[in-house]
Amino acid sequence: MEPTLTARQARLTALRAQGLAKGRPGKVTAGSVRRVFEQLHLLQIDSVNVLSRSHYLPLFSRLGPYDTAIPDRLASRAPRRMVEYWAHEASYVRPELFADLRTVQRRVWMTAHSVPPEVKATLSEQIMALLEVSAPLTAREVEARIGGSSAKPAENWGWNWHASKRVLEDLFAAGLLSSAGRTAQFERLYAPTADVHPAGASALESADPREAVLRLTEAAARAHGVATVRCLADYFRLLQGETAEAVDTLVRTGQLQRVRVAGWKAPAYLHAEAVIPRRASARALLSPFDSLVFERKRLQALFGFHYRLEIYTPPAARRYGYYVLPFLLGDVFAARVDLKADRLNKVLLVQAAHREEGAPADTAVELAAELRMMADWLGLDDVMVKPSGDLAGALKLAVRRE
Repeated sequence: MEPTLTARQARLTALRAQGLAKGRPGKVTAGSVRRVFEQLHLLQIDSVNVLSRSHYLPLFSRLGPYDTAIPDRLASRAPRRMVEYWAHEASYVRPELFADLRTVQRRVWMTAHSVPPEVKATLSEQIMALLEVSAPLTAREVEARIGGSSAKPAENWGWNWHASKRVLEDLFAAGLLSSAGRTAQFERLYAPTADVHPAGASALESADPREAVLRLTEAAARAHGVATVRCLADYFRLLQGETAEAVDTLVRTGQLQRVRVAGWKAPAYLHAEAVIPRRASARALLSPFDSLVFERKRLQALFGFHYRLEIYTPPAARRYGYYVLPFLLGDVFAARVDLKADRLNKVLLVQAAHREEGAPADTAVELAAELRMMADWLGLDDVMVKPSGDLAGALKLAVRRE
C-alpha cells in the first residue's frame, strides 16, 4: 500500500527541498550562493527590474543579504558555475544540465523562423564567424559590426537589427551561442558556447533523449521533494508523457517512491533523499519567478495560496498590484505585497499589502523586519507603506517601530 503524506508533511517536504525550511545562515559566502543555486538547479531570468533582477531574489529569500557580485561572477568568470539557457523559461542553469536541456529543447521562442532562409543562413554564418574571433558582443554590437557589410539579400529584411537579433536568438536557442555575461544594462554578451561553457566543445555533444529526460526529471524531483508528474514536467518544461515514462523508471530504480498526499487527486512521487522536517522557520519574500511558485496549481495544492502575476493585467483590473511578492512565514503564505524600489529617492515602496486568511498574529511585525532587511540589501534608506490593502495599516505601524 502506498504511504500517505498529510498536506502539512507535503508542504514541509517541498520547503526543505527548495531550501526554505530553515532560518538563514549567519554568514553568506560564495560557497553558500553556489550551494543554493545547485540545490535549485536554475534561476529564472526576467527583464522586469521594478524591484530587483529576478534571479537575485531567490538567493536573498534563502540566504538574506548577500553580495550580488557573487552570482555575477559565477555566470561570467571561468570556470562558470552558472550558464544561460532555456529551462523553465530563460534561466541560469547548472552547466551539467545544459546538454540535456539542449537535447530536449523543442520550443520556438524568439527564433528566426520568420526570417527568409537565405538571410538567416548568411547572417548565421557572419555572426558565428564574427564571434569566433571577437570578444563577446551584445546584440547591438553584433548588428553594428555586420550592419553595412553586405548588400541586402531580400527585400524588407537586409542586415538590420530585427533580422540579426532574431538570428542571434536562434543560434542561442540552438545552443551554438551562449552568454559570456551581462552588461550593466543587462544586455547579454554573446560568445560561442565552446568558449563559455566549462566543458568546452564537448558541451555541444548530443545526449540520448531518453537519458536526458531521465536526468532532468530526477533533478526536478530532487528540487521538489514531493510532486506529481505535472509538476515535475513543468520545472524544465518537459512533455508530460516523456516525464511519466522517466518517473516509472525512477520508481523502478528506487530513486522515487509513489505516495499519496491528502487532498491531492493525482499520484505523487517522493524523492528517495527527500527530508520531511517537523517544522519550518522560514521568513521570506518570494519573487514572482521563484522556483517554489513556478507551478501555480502546485502552489495552491500545497499551501492553499492562489497566486497570479498581474503585470500584464490592465491597472484598473488588478486585484493586488503590479509586482506582488508572496510572503512566506513558517510553512504558510501569510501575506502578499506589491513592491517597488524607488531608487531616485532611495525608498522601498510598499504599494499595497494584503493579509492572507489565517495569517499568524505577528505577520505585520515579521513582514516589517523582512522589508527593512530587503531595503538595506537593495541600498535603500527607508520603507514607505501606502494605504492600500487590509494589512497596510498594521504594517505601517510595524515598519515605524523597526
